Amino acid sequence: MSLLSAQNLTMDFAGKVIFRDISFDVNPGEHVGLIGANGTGKTTLFKLITGEYEPTDGALFISKNVKIGYLEQHACAGSRRAVYDEALTVFNPLIELEIELEKIAREIDAGSGNRQALIERQQEMHEKFQNDGGLTYKSRTRSALLGLGFEESDLSLPCDRLSGGQRSKLSMAKLLLSQSDLLLLDEPTNHLDITATEWLESFLTGFRGSVIVISHDRYFLDRVTDKTMELSNMMLHSSKGGYSRYMELREERIESERRRYENDVEEIKRLEAMIAKQVEFGRERNYITIASKQKVIDRIKASLVVPEKNSAAVRISFASVAETGNEVLNVYSLSKYFGPKTVFENASFQIRKGDRAFILGPNGCGKTTLLRILVRQIAADGGSFSFGANVRTGYFDQSLENLNKGKTVIDEIWDEHRKLNETTIRNYLALFLFKGDDVFKNVDTLSGGEKAKLCLLKLMLSGANVLLLDEPTNHLDIPSREALENAIASFDGTVIAVSHDRYFINKLATKIFRLTQTGVEKTDGTYDDYVSALEADLAKAVQVKKAAPKINDYKLRKERESEINRLKGKIRRGEARIDELDGEISGLNAVLSTPEISSDYEKITEYTQRINALSAEQEQLMSEWEEWNTRLSELTEETDA
Repeated sequence: MSLLSAQNLTMDFAGKVIFRDISFDVNPGEHVGLIGANGTGKTTLFKLITGEYEPTDGALFISKNVKIGYLEQHACAGSRRAVYDEALTVFNPLIELEIELEKIAREIDAGSGNRQALIERQQEMHEKFQNDGGLTYKSRTRSALLGLGFEESDLSLPCDRLSGGQRSKLSMAKLLLSQSDLLLLDEPTNHLDITATEWLESFLTGFRGSVIVISHDRYFLDRVTDKTMELSNMMLHSSKGGYSRYMELREERIESERRRYENDVEEIKRLEAMIAKQVEFGRERNYITIASKQKVIDRIKASLVVPEKNSAAVRISFASVAETGNEVLNVYSLSKYFGPKTVFENASFQIRKGDRAFILGPNGCGKTTLLRILVRQIAADGGSFSFGANVRTGYFDQSLENLNKGKTVIDEIWDEHRKLNETTIRNYLALFLFKGDDVFKNVDTLSGGEKAKLCLLKLMLSGANVLLLDEPTNHLDIPSREALENAIASFDGTVIAVSHDRYFINKLATKIFRLTQTGVEKTDGTYDDYVSALEADLAKAVQVKKAAPKINDYKLRKERESEINRLKGKIRRGEARIDELDGEISGLNAVLSTPEISSDYEKITEYTQRINALSAEQEQLMSEWEEWNTRLSELTEETDA
C-alpha cells in the first residue's frame, strides 16, 4: 500500500498552470529524487504534500498515521533559539507534558483543587511521559547533535549565527529525532561541504522510511535514490533508478516517442493521399473507402503523442582571446591567517596550460580565500604567486557581488561592451534566457539563478583565457549545470575551480588539489580518481600501522584487554541495574495505584519522590552505558587492528 498517492493533480497560480494532471505513488521505503528545471513546481509540490497549498484540481492521499518530516531550503532560518533548544522543539508535546506535571505537583503540594483527581491525573500523565520517552529525550537530543558534528560549545549558539551547513545539520537532527515515516528534503546539500554531504548520504542510505528529495546534485541523487520523478513542460515522468539511469531511460523514451510520432504522421499523410485519389474518382463506392480511411486517420490523431520538447536552456561558449604559455600559474608557499587562526600555510602548486584544476577541502579551509588572493582581492600573509605570459583571468564570485546595484540587466552588459549594438547585446542575453522585457529587470530583483547566469555571461564576454570559478554551479538547475559543463569541456583555455558538485568535478577535472591547513596535496585525474587515491592512502596507512614495530606491545595489549574486561563488567552491572530499576519503578507505580496509597497524600508524595529519584538514576546510567559501549567499540577495533 502506498504511503502517498497523487491523482490528477493540477496547480495554477493566477491563471498560470504550474503542472497539470500529474499522478504518482510513493511506496514504503522508496527513496525518490524529484528533478526539473527551476520554476517547474518542485517546491510547490512539496507544499501540496504538507498541506500548505491546496491543489487547483485532483487529490492527494496520505496513509493514516504517516508522519511527514520536511527539510526546507532555508532550514531554521530566523530562529534565535540556541541550537540545543531548537532541536528540543521536536519534543514539544513531551515538554508540555513535563510542564503540566510540574504544575500538578505544585498544586498537590499547595493542597489546592480536588486532590484525588489531581493525583489520578498526575499518575496518568507520568505513565504517558515515561512511555513516550520523556526520561531520555534530552540525552537523545544531545547525542544526535554531537553525532552530526556539532561541538559541545556549539549547542548554546543562537540559530541565526549558524552557517547554512550548520542549519541543514540541525534540521537533519530534528528530522532524525522526529522518527518521521516520510522525509521531504528540499535542496538538503546546499551549503554543505563534501564531507557533510557524504554524511547525509550515509544517513539517507540507512534510513528505512521513505524519502522525496529535490536536488540539483546529480552525484548525490545517484547515491541515495532508487526512483526518479521529473517535472517538465507541466507534466511528470518517472522511472526506477537514480538520476543517471533515469536520464538514460528518458533518452530512450523520447527517441521512441519521436519515431512513433514520425511514423504516425507518415501514415496519416499516406492515408490522406489515398483519400485524395478516391475523391478524384468520384464514384459512390469510393466514398465508403474514404469514410473508412478517415476513421483510421481520426483514430491515429486521437492517440498521437507529440514528442517531449526539451525545456529552454542556457547556451554558453567560452572563447579565449589569446593563447597562454605552458606555465599558467606558479604558487609558492602561500599562507593566510585571520588573527591567531591559521587558514592555510605552505600552499604550493603549479597550473599548466589546458589544466582543469579543482581545489577541494572542507568548509572553512580557505578555498575561496585562496581564489581571492589569486585575483588580488585580498593579500596573502606569506609566500608568492605569479601568472605566466599572456594570461588574462576571469573570475566567477560565488557571492555574485560583481553585479552593479541599481542597473538593468541590459545595461549591466552594455556598459562593459559599448562597441556592441543593442541587437547583439539582446542576442547574447537571450542565450542566457533573458528575453523580451526581462532585459529591463533591475539586477537587484533577480533570483540567485538569474544572477548566476548574468555573471556567467559577463565571464563569457570577458575573453579570459584562464577562468577562476568559485562554486559556479550554486543556484543553477541541472540543465544550466550541464550547459556550463559542456562549455568548460570545450574551452581551449585553463580552469581553476572551487566546487562541491562532485558530478561537475568528476566530468571536468584533470587534476585535484586538496587544500589543508599545512599545504596542498595533488591528485591527477577525476573526482573518482581522487577518492580512490584517498582510499589507497588510508589502506596503506593501516598496513603501515599494522607492520610498524610495537613498543611494549605485550604490555599495551594486556592493558587494553584489562580495560575491555573492566568495561564489559561495568556494562553488565549497568544493564542489570537498569533492569532492576525498571522493576522497582514498575513496582512503585503499581503500589501508587492501590486505593490505600492513592488516598494518602503523604504516601503519594513519598512514592512519587522515590520514583523520580530512581528514574533520574536510570537516565544517568543509560547515558554512562552509551559511553562505555562507545569506548568498548574503540578498544575492540584497536585490538583487532
